[in-house]
Amino acid sequence: MSAATPTTRSVREDLQVSFRSMASEVRLWVVRPGADADDRLGRAREAVERVARTCTRFDPTSELMRANEAGARWTVVSRECFDALVAAHRAHVQTQGRFDPRVLRVLAAHGYDTSLPFGSGTVSLPVPCGGVTRRSRLRHRTWRPRFDPDRLAVRVGREPVDLGGIGKGLAVRWAARVLSDAGDAALVEAGGDLMALGAGPDGDGWSVAVESPLGGPEPVAVLRLHDRACATSSTRLRRWTVGDAEVHHLIDPRTRRPAESGLLSVTVVGEDPAWSEVWSKALFVSGRGSVRATADGFGLAALWVDRAGRVGTSRAMRPYVLWQVPRVA
Repeated sequence: MSAATPTTRSVREDLQVSFRSMASEVRLWVVRPGADADDRLGRAREAVERVARTCTRFDPTSELMRANEAGARWTVVSRECFDALVAAHRAHVQTQGRFDPRVLRVLAAHGYDTSLPFGSGTVSLPVPCGGVTRRSRLRHRTWRPRFDPDRLAVRVGREPVDLGGIGKGLAVRWAARVLSDAGDAALVEAGGDLMALGAGPDGDGWSVAVESPLGGPEPVAVLRLHDRACATSSTRLRRWTVGDAEVHHLIDPRTRRPAESGLLSVTVVGEDPAWSEVWSKALFVSGRGSVRATADGFGLAALWVDRAGRVGTSRAMRPYVLWQVPRVA
């Protein structure tokens, strides 16, 4: 997913910063910046980097991993990690369990316990000792962590959690707050998640291309956004092979395996990037047969591509679509 560049004037007036964080390319863009925009960009970048440091599962010393190691014991964490865990629990409840961050052991069992070089070619891993075919439900379907806001202390429970997706959405949310009045408009983009503030570089909204989950330069749709977030969950990049089996990172909490949903990608537009991220994953897990009914039932603006290449949209997504293809090859 990417935001279009301006067509009617030069971008030299604007301020843009790009860097890599959370295994994604991050872009911060301020249109017609104000006097303190440079300082705002620095603070927005630091907001992203704080989430990357505290909420990563790839550093055993991070605050998230210390909380996971403690399990049912109290652990004091930073404000960013505390708020991310609270948001993850709220998402678990409001999606009625469709979103469940307790997938860290599943990802590790499939070899995704270190950052893998996605985008550099085929990633192949050996089958771990004991295999990866176990299909078991979580012992407790509902996640019930404990939170002490006065001490910023948490008890995540016996199953360790992964904050990768929702953490990235929260990083976009918090960076966008810093840039909200740094100029006439602003964009925060991190991989498939973004927040588009204001009327965009040309004054008529931000044009956002939804990439094809099959790859290639042509998008499946172009959206027009104004003060809206957008997030895409897709199997295009984060997929790898374990032995002879192809797997991906979108885990179905009902089976504790990579979701076999009949979908290739789901894009959600909403008011907040973290919630758009959560619902894009929840709808992906819901599967091709129920994605439309679930999106319409919750009033979600969603666009999806199924395994046959068919492109579908919910009722609430239609006002945002400038154009779309009916099918991708």
